[in-house]
Amino acid sequence: MDDALDLLRTSLEAAPLIWRDDYPYVIHPVMDGVPRIDGNVLRAVVDLVEQVVDWSNVDLILGIEAMGLPLCAPLSVSTGMPMVVARKRSYELPGEVTIDQSTGYSNGAMYLNDIKPGERVLIVDDVLSTGGTLRAVIDGIRRCGAVVSEIVVIVEKGDGLRRLMTEEPQVSIKALTALDVEDGRVVTRAPSSMP
Repeated sequence: MDDALDLLRTSLEAAPLIWRDDYPYVIHPVMDGVPRIDGNVLRAVVDLVEQVVDWSNVDLILGIEAMGLPLCAPLSVSTGMPMVVARKRSYELPGEVTIDQSTGYSNGAMYLNDIKPGERVLIVDDVLSTGGTLRAVIDGIRRCGAVVSEIVVIVEKGDGLRRLMTEEPQVSIKALTALDVEDGRVVTRAPSSMP
């Protein structure tokens, strides 16, 4: 686990920063899909998630568009668990649940499909900053009649994880690593919720 975590952290610390209106955006393939992702880093992330999840308590993996696709597909293949993706467009399938995705970065609707009542859902998210997206997805899963059994966030950024852990004390929420920007560079640290 240590080697995989070191690889993830090293890749984050090497990520480019783009400054917009005095805000540093960390551009990393696990969070943004660009620049190209190193297969070894993706394998490290998948291995780390596999190791921290109690798979006996999971019926379904849920990823969040867009990065939920490359993060959750290998987990589904590796574990044999089915997966769904919270999408940014409606398919108007029976039982579709609309959620409001308002975050510090974007606003808009997302749509959940094929989540059955009683299912135990693992949410895998690339980055948690404000917690707005995860709050909406948790609410949507509950409106489907399912249960959020665990949440694994690859990167914690900001204070959203601590707030979400306070609001949802009954849900197991873990982050693999955390990052800050200090003196114009990315610095990784232990997350608020250790796996």
